[in-house]
Amino acid sequence: MTSVLALDPAWWQQTFLIKVPIGLLAVLLPAGTIVYLYLFKAISFMQSRLGPMEAGPYGSMQLLAEVGKWLQKEDIFPTKADKFVFAAAPFVVLMSTFLLVVIIPAGPDAMFVNLDAGIYFAMAVSSVSVIGILMAGWSSANKYSLLGGIRAAGQLIAYELPLILAVVGVVIQAGTMNMQGIVLAQAEGEILGWGVSETHLY
Repeated sequence: MTSVLALDPAWWQQTFLIKVPIGLLAVLLPAGTIVYLYLFKAISFMQSRLGPMEAGPYGSMQLLAEVGKWLQKEDIFPTKADKFVFAAAPFVVLMSTFLLVVIIPAGPDAMFVNLDAGIYFAMAVSSVSVIGILMAGWSSANKYSLLGGIRAAGQLIAYELPLILAVVGVVIQAGTMNMQGIVLAQAEGEILGWGVSETHLY
C-alpha cells in the first residue's frame, strides 16, 4: 500500500522545500548576529558607551527583548484618518515587492510563472509601491503627510525612468523579455560581441 507521504514533487517544489529553509537559516541567523554585534555593541563602543546591558548577561538577550517589544506594539491611527486605507497602504507596498518573486527564476524549472514579457511584468509590479505611499499620505488626513507622500512618490517615479532605460539595454542584448531567457543569455550569450565559454576558463 502506497503511503500518503510518498510523494513525487516537481523539481521546483524540491528546490523550494530544500533551499528556502536553509536560506532562511543561512540569512536570518547571521543577520541577527551582525545586528547584535554591530548595531548594539560596536556603535556603542564607538560612542564611548556600553549599549544595552539589562536584557541578559551584558545585554546578550537584547535581540529577544526587541522581538518581544515588536510583538506587543499597538497599531496607532491618526484621529481623522481613513483607517482602512491607512492600514492597507503597507500591504500594497509589500505586495508590489513580493509579487516580483512570481517571475524571478531560481533555477531551470524553479519558477512560479514563466511569462514571455516577464521583465515588463516586473517593471509594472514594482511601480505599484508608489500607490501605497500615496495611500499612506492621503489617508492620514494630515497635509504635511500628504505633501511628504507626494514628494516620495515623485522621487520614486523619477528613479523609475533611468531604471527602465537600464532594463531596455538588457532586453536588447538578451533579445527577449522573458526572465528565464535573460538568465540563459547571461550564462551562455555574449556581451558587446565578446563571450567566454567554459572551455576558455581552463
